[in-house]
Amino acid sequence: MSQSQGVLKDTIAGGFGGACLVLVGHPLDTIKVRMQTMVVQPGVPPPYTSTWDCAMKTMKAEGPLALYKGMVAPLTGVTPMYSLCFLGYSFGQKIFCKEDTYKNLDLVRIGLAGATSGIFTTPILAPLERVKCLLQIQGKTGQYKGPWDCAVKLYKEGGIANVNKGYMATMLRDSVASFFYFSTYAILKHAMTPEGQAQPSAWGTLFAGGMAGIFNWLGCIPIDTLKTKLQTAPEGKYPNGIRSVFKDVIKNDGWRALHQMFQW
Repeated sequence: MSQSQGVLKDTIAGGFGGACLVLVGHPLDTIKVRMQTMVVQPGVPPPYTSTWDCAMKTMKAEGPLALYKGMVAPLTGVTPMYSLCFLGYSFGQKIFCKEDTYKNLDLVRIGLAGATSGIFTTPILAPLERVKCLLQIQGKTGQYKGPWDCAVKLYKEGGIANVNKGYMATMLRDSVASFFYFSTYAILKHAMTPEGQAQPSAWGTLFAGGMAGIFNWLGCIPIDTLKTKLQTAPEGKYPNGIRSVFKDVIKNDGWRALHQMFQW
């Protein structure tokens, strides 16, 4: 197989896997976004008390399909996003990794190589995340009819900068997430590989990838919460971007609000 055929094969496989990821995980992502953006007032019960409560209230008020709001945006960009992710990782390996990096499990270097992928994926992810989050939080009679309508209206209101609102926050989130993902995957893949074998079994690979995904979110969920609040906020509410969001959240809601999604 030629190198170009191998790249094409990896792109198709990665795109298909990414599409499956979006189809399965988007309802949970919608719940995450709604919990991250809910307004909690002192002395008043929060709109959602847990992940389950948010899911039930959303489906009761808007129907089961409400959990899939905004799905077209990430589904459209998932194939080029994953291609750029691994391209960025490969580029990061050339910068940070040495010949014995993986043999010695130098997790810092591996993590930095992974973090580089965030720089490559952000040009696609930032506008898609902006559109997705806005669609996910609107009710039955929202102002946006779909992803394209949302993108066009955002552009008319404030140009390309408005469409890309939260660009640096998205890059920070994805770089931190990828740092934890690739370093965790490397150490678990090594641990799950039987002696004398070049790689783990299919179940070992599945376990390593699944756990890497968990650590991916454990590392970046506070940044993701700030990003989501920034991208869905009215214009001018956070003049200094993610820094303004951070100060506002800590002052009004406390540190626990950064991990709002972990309430089951």
